[in-house]
Amino acid sequence: MSTARAARAWVVALAATLATACATNDPAAPQPGVDRGIQSPDPDTGVVGEMRDARTRAKAHTDLAGAYYELGNLGVALEEARIALQADPNYPAAYNVLGLVNLELKDTAAAEANFRRGLQLAPQDPDLNHNYGWFLCQTGRDEQSIQWFLNAVRNPLYPTPAKSFAAAGRCLVKRNPTEAATYFDRALRLDPNSFQAMLPYAELLYRRGQLQEAKGLVVRFNRLVPDGTPESLWLGVRIERKLGDRLAEASLANQLRRRYAGSPEYQALQRGEYD
Repeated sequence: MSTARAARAWVVALAATLATACATNDPAAPQPGVDRGIQSPDPDTGVVGEMRDARTRAKAHTDLAGAYYELGNLGVALEEARIALQADPNYPAAYNVLGLVNLELKDTAAAEANFRRGLQLAPQDPDLNHNYGWFLCQTGRDEQSIQWFLNAVRNPLYPTPAKSFAAAGRCLVKRNPTEAATYFDRALRLDPNSFQAMLPYAELLYRRGQLQEAKGLVVRFNRLVPDGTPESLWLGVRIERKLGDRLAEASLANQLRRRYAGSPEYQALQRGEYD
């Protein structure tokens, strides 16, 4: 099953589960912990039942919002995130997803407000720190973004620090390629198969003249992505051209033509614009 199909199936399953939960939540039915209209706290967490149920609903709608965002269905994602915040206005993850959706919708003022509110509620949350850093990078505040990526990786429970190091490198690669290289290197030390780091680091190494190192990254990337991408094949063509390997250059150029004939990279190849 493809990633997109799996994501759609997951959305359908989650939506069905949420609908069932809502349908069976009969306010007139007897509820555990209810005595004369007062709900008792959970014996383990101390959280009152109604508050706990609100957080559960907020999480379910936030998960749906995130899934629809990944599928590119921004309208539904926006609505689900808003429903989540109606259930629990203090749920940080909902502000995180809402910020991503608004960033994609080019509503930068709303996105910034969303991320900042989420960080007020959960200042150590690594996903919020990472995504706010990426927001700053995307809105021309490259240097400011780095502290937020580093905030994310300082959290010992953050499962994907390589992603944040790679993002820091991508944000700095034009302004400060030397510093960017250090972040790409750290990302790849943590995750040698970091897609976010491999190609931009290979491009940087190519422009520095470190052709063998650049080639190694491109070869590894193309092994992990069997059809490659227009960017990876085109970079491979340019590397092999400078190395003087005409057979390898022709092979990559043919792959680019067969698989991505409509891409800007193939158009550049046809015009002979190698750099």
